[in-house]
Amino acid sequence: MKNLLKNLKNSQEFWFAVIGGLNTILDFVILFGLTSLGISSLIANVFSTGITFINSFSLNKKITFKSVSKSKKELVREMALFIIVTLFGLWVIQGVIIFLTLPFFESILKNPKISLLISKLIATVFSLIWNFILYKKVVFNKD
Repeated sequence: MKNLLKNLKNSQEFWFAVIGGLNTILDFVILFGLTSLGISSLIANVFSTGITFINSFSLNKKITFKSVSKSKKELVREMALFIIVTLFGLWVIQGVIIFLTLPFFESILKNPKISLLISKLIATVFSLIWNFILYKKVVFNKD
């Protein structure tokens, strides 16, 4: 059991999930807080995801991928790639999935908040998979 816990603590997937979970909770709190103030779901999503991706970069760089930038140029490269990958996942992938799924859930559930929650959950799963793969292979790739 100790070995399993040790392996889990050293696992990139584990830390990505923990950090992603914390960021997702923050994302949802901001999203639903802003929409309860009357801000549209798409604009609220841009704000909620924008705030959480700053937190995500710092924590994933340091904890998940243990990336240490050897130069300012390398740090700038990581930041630029992280921003491109993350914003595409958050604003394009999530935006498209919310746009495509929200009308369906609203038509069957007749509850806009629950419909948005379900659409956002689906969109989040897709963007998390996208992010992990590209962070590992492109952004924080040590090669």
